[in-house]
Amino acid sequence: MDLVEGVGESSSPPRSFGSFSGSEIVNDVYNRLVENGNEEAINHPEFRDQLEAHFNRFPASYALDISLERVEDVLLHQKLLVLAKDPENRPVFHVRLLENFWTRADVDDGDQQGLLEVLAPSHASDRNQEVGFEPCSKLEDLNLEVRRNSVDKERVNLEGESSRRVDVPDVPIHEVIFSAIDKPKLLSQLSALLSDIELNIREAHVFSTTDGYSLDVFVVDGWPFQETVALHEAMEKAISRSEGSWSGSSHSMSAVEKALATPADFVDAEIDRRLLKIGERLASGSCGDLYRGEYLGQEVAVKILRSEHLNESLEDEFAHEVAMLREVQHSNIVRFVGACTKQPPLCIITEYMPGGSLYEYLHKNHNVLKLPQLLKFAIDVCKGMDYLHKSNIIHRDLKTANLLMDSQNVVKVADFGVARFLNQGGVMTAETGTYRWMAPEVINHQPYDQKADVFSFAIVLWELLTAKVPYEKMTPLQAALGVRQGLRPEVPTNTHPKLLELMQRCWESDPANRLPFPEIRVQLEGLLHEIQDEAETPNGN
Repeated sequence: MDLVEGVGESSSPPRSFGSFSGSEIVNDVYNRLVENGNEEAINHPEFRDQLEAHFNRFPASYALDISLERVEDVLLHQKLLVLAKDPENRPVFHVRLLENFWTRADVDDGDQQGLLEVLAPSHASDRNQEVGFEPCSKLEDLNLEVRRNSVDKERVNLEGESSRRVDVPDVPIHEVIFSAIDKPKLLSQLSALLSDIELNIREAHVFSTTDGYSLDVFVVDGWPFQETVALHEAMEKAISRSEGSWSGSSHSMSAVEKALATPADFVDAEIDRRLLKIGERLASGSCGDLYRGEYLGQEVAVKILRSEHLNESLEDEFAHEVAMLREVQHSNIVRFVGACTKQPPLCIITEYMPGGSLYEYLHKNHNVLKLPQLLKFAIDVCKGMDYLHKSNIIHRDLKTANLLMDSQNVVKVADFGVARFLNQGGVMTAETGTYRWMAPEVINHQPYDQKADVFSFAIVLWELLTAKVPYEKMTPLQAALGVRQGLRPEVPTNTHPKLLELMQRCWESDPANRLPFPEIRVQLEGLLHEIQDEAETPNGN
């Protein structure tokens, strides 16, 4: 559960309507349906009100995304949302072939980030200003989870190689529309479904309704045939193979009880809720909040899951985090105090870290690190991660938001919601984590091991060097698609060459070529001693 970063996707510029007005758009859609001879629009007096109610369930960006040439899409969306009310149907999906689909982009020569460009009609930026949209937000786009009423759509071009207009090859292009209960990591789960049948995502238009449903429109290629029957069948099989609950409505405590049922050689995790004092709220996330508190005379941090968002997936993540925290004890791992697991609200209590996260330190407080401090932070992370890996644990979501500082600026690894013990084969396949820090083998749903954490560490190291957000001009999904093709953050200049070489070794595409944390730590400590010795040596001696 991410309690630090925002969870909304940024928008690409919307499709063409004139000046924006919600009522005008509803009228335009209604009138076009009447012109097209739609029987519902012509024969049912309440149809106009129902149409307006449909649009009112969505953020303004939904209306801007509807084309007047395809107003029947609105009726399809309405039907999918109705079907999604039945838990047995979820996720509802619809597959169709897109005729005359094309995209293009101008890609600057030598521009590494030009590999993926947001595509837009020439007039779109003006309309963005009219409506008040930011074309690409930065710090708020750090997860692929969906926030209610967020502006979530993107257009991605994967063919750019030089400064030229790129036309997409003549291949079958399909549209897959999903509707389901909105929940954290739903978009990641849907993208994994598409990847499971080797579909490539060209566009993703993602919307959340005010009453807790999601409408997700993907434009894909990779299915070699124009017909859709076989693709529909492949989608059904992929859904049946997928893990986790699609309903988002389970309030059973079985997941928590199961994960905490393992015998342990230490005191039980359950605390006396009556002795826990809750203070100010420190941060909020998609499904919970982080508070400062006090328990038995010590300052603590209290992560509380919102009861109204509880479902099987969240409870499973919560239970694994408690079980994992009970197992670890190290000076560079956030210390576990206890948990409330018996009844909602579920909460996890850890030591309070007054220094906040490295993410806040770098990007909100705008601190620029000097090399000795940077190396000390990195060494702290290495110590914590080395301990986890020697304990046969893979973190799976290593990023600056999950690295916290105590009052002495000691960095500790935190947030074990998606951490897991390695299975007997030593590899995993489930996609998890945050796309900007995610290793390519995880994005590709290939088997992976602890070297995936090393890749994420390389991105953290890049953040410490640059004080920038990775791929800040891209949405998370664009960044993921780029990393899959070999994209990496631009290598900073005027940085110690040994540190740059180490960072690049850690983000190698082949996990076997990445260094293990013990070796990374040795190199970082050696470099720290080297620069400290240079600072202490008088010039010329």
